[in-house]
Amino acid sequence: MLADRLNTDDKFDKMLGRALRSFSEPVPTDFTETMLRRIRQAEEQKILARVILQERLALAGCIVFGAAAIVAVAAFPDTIAAVFQSAAGSFTERGGALVDRIPQTIETVRGQWQLYTVFAAMAGFAVYSLVDLLAGDRLRTA
Repeated sequence: MLADRLNTDDKFDKMLGRALRSFSEPVPTDFTETMLRRIRQAEEQKILARVILQERLALAGCIVFGAAAIVAVAAFPDTIAAVFQSAAGSFTERGGALVDRIPQTIETVRGQWQLYTVFAAMAGFAVYSLVDLLAGDRLRTA
């Protein structure tokens, strides 16, 4: 190889060092700003591509779910109607039981409101901490 032959007695290294010392190219004044702008644009493009992919996946999921619902209603109308009637009946039964328990719940909370206030504050702090942990960085940068 030519480089191996020239590098005997460090001739190649000396020649390269001389060439590099003699070569000078002026650096533009806004070189740093240009490079930082290019890096920022590349990051923005990457983020934008990820958002577009997520939106496309969400749209595809909605289309597939809608198509599956239409096929299910067209293929099994009696079964779908029975499932919805059962669910509606279950909700009305539970709702009636909930309405009957409201006065008892009010009396319980009225008797121990300090304890429930502490529990509510702790639950609120836990939810706040969880949201801050999961989405804190995204909320701050937006």
